[in-house]
Amino acid sequence: MTKLLPAPDALVGKRLDMALSKMLGMSRAKASELIADGRVRVLDRTVTKSSTLLSGDLIELDQPDLVDEVEPVADDMPVVYEDEDVIVVDKPVGVAAHPSVGWTGPTVLGSLLQRGTHITSMGAQGRQGIVSRLDAGTSGLMLVCKSDLAYKEMRRQFADHEVVKIYHALVQGNLVQDRATIEAPIGRAKVSDFRFTVTPAGKEAITHWDVMERFGSTTLASVNLETGRTHQIRVHFSSIGHPLVGDHMYGANPELADRLGLTRQWLHAMRLEFRHPRTHIWTKVVSSYPADLRKALDMEREERQKRDE
Repeated sequence: MTKLLPAPDALVGKRLDMALSKMLGMSRAKASELIADGRVRVLDRTVTKSSTLLSGDLIELDQPDLVDEVEPVADDMPVVYEDEDVIVVDKPVGVAAHPSVGWTGPTVLGSLLQRGTHITSMGAQGRQGIVSRLDAGTSGLMLVCKSDLAYKEMRRQFADHEVVKIYHALVQGNLVQDRATIEAPIGRAKVSDFRFTVTPAGKEAITHWDVMERFGSTTLASVNLETGRTHQIRVHFSSIGHPLVGDHMYGANPELADRLGLTRQWLHAMRLEFRHPRTHIWTKVVSSYPADLRKALDMEREERQKRDE
């Protein structure tokens, strides 16, 4: 039993072993081994690991061994903006930015490549074109670079904090101030490789927030990230005693999440503004709430209305 995969447009012209490693999320050495063993073939022609992948090629994968290695595609990931240089997707929850050890679900990069989107080869292997990322449990806008020019310029803009990144977050409790800034360095927590914490030994992290709506037990805030540390919003709000609703890793109340029907943190990358790398035109991209976050927010509004009646 075999599975046929069409050659992605973005990988046409590449060596077969290189293309296969990107399609299956494996090392190039492993891809070469599979080709040499005959477990991966190209329909209707004889190939070696150095053969060039052609437009219209059908790649034949043995099953059941290999089919489980093929990264699933995020079919429900909308493209919000795209041109020859950049593509901005509205990443659903449950999709990682790029392949990583232990992750078996879909990724933004893998899904774009399998759709045939051309992505620059600049960047670390498995992270090509990515200049910033979102956690798998966070939804919203994410930019990926298609051209070398875009990768160089957008990497600079993100590094120099020129990109405007606006998130909406529902946090536990009633934030005392209408607006404030959290400036506290963030580093990896000693208790876990997956958790981060505020620590003097960490990297600079600056988070600005403005209250949008108050519900009593929760507060909806607009968050502007000046820096982009891993888990920055989650760590910063937890550090001031207001963890994101549904964020059990950083101290959220599970009963509140259950009441609102949430299975992840209430956090969405809502707006992205940047200077276009080629035209230098200021570009703004906006998202909307996914169904689970919108439902939780509606429930909080209904509860507030009942209390006010």
